[in-house]
Amino acid sequence: MTEKNQRPKADIDTLAALISTHAPYDGSFELRFPGIHAIRVSQPHKELTHYTQQSCVCIVAQGVKTATIGEESFEYKVGQVAVYSIDVPLAARVTRASAAAPYLNFKIDLDAEKIRELALKVFPHGAPQSRELGAVHLADADADLIDAASRLLDLMSKPSEAEILAPLVRDEILIRLLRTAIGPRIAEIGRVDSSVGRIARAVSRLREHFDDPVSIDDLAQLVNMSVTTFHRQFKAVTSMSPLQYQKALRLQEARRLMLTAALDPGAAGRRVGYSSASQFTREYGRFFGNAPTRDIHRLREHGIAETEISS
Repeated sequence: MTEKNQRPKADIDTLAALISTHAPYDGSFELRFPGIHAIRVSQPHKELTHYTQQSCVCIVAQGVKTATIGEESFEYKVGQVAVYSIDVPLAARVTRASAAAPYLNFKIDLDAEKIRELALKVFPHGAPQSRELGAVHLADADADLIDAASRLLDLMSKPSEAEILAPLVRDEILIRLLRTAIGPRIAEIGRVDSSVGRIARAVSRLREHFDDPVSIDDLAQLVNMSVTTFHRQFKAVTSMSPLQYQKALRLQEARRLMLTAALDPGAAGRRVGYSSASQFTREYGRFFGNAPTRDIHRLREHGIAETEISS
């Protein structure tokens, strides 16, 4: 094939147009191939959205979003890729969006086994050790990555081709990410013996039993670490302590129950594991900035629901 006949690489505007097609109105849309999402937000958020972000890779094609995990805040914008290495509670807000130029994001859910499989191909002799831990890694998306993301979205409207080709293009995107400067950090997701892999097992246990009392000793034993090492590694990877992580899960779920199931604060607090109503009210106020009743009234008054529009 001659150079002049080669298909030109898609640019960020092409990716934005494809996301817009698959997300015709505000929300997060899972597409034909499982784990592929198109996301649209058409106005800046007035309030922080609290949710647990699952491990994923995102490419922002339009707009700007800020997020806070624990005590760390970051911003990602047009042309950037964000990789979440582990499931983590966060508070996020779209800061630049409009009806004419909405926030548009392309997201792929990550699977540790798939990362492990592809990392072996990219790093047949082992990935370079990464000393940088953290829940999220940011980088600029190059032309090849944007092109692959555009091709994957384009396949979503071609059912007969998508079934065969979508898994291949998804793998291409992940391989291209593994070959970037943040590749070694992404490879850690797939290594069961890495700090990220071990902490992911502890996080899974916390998420499954967030309403039970947490035992740091049991979690440390689960991942074969001393208590001191586990506590240090957990905070390095998630930007919060295990107790802070569990508290965020509990309070987010309590807020969801009060908004969607009309539970009163006492019932919601008990449902998520609080035996003391006063402790629940105190911790809720610190986390969300308002006492439970006042917070839920304010959210309903403004028509705000704690729905997840991830990344």
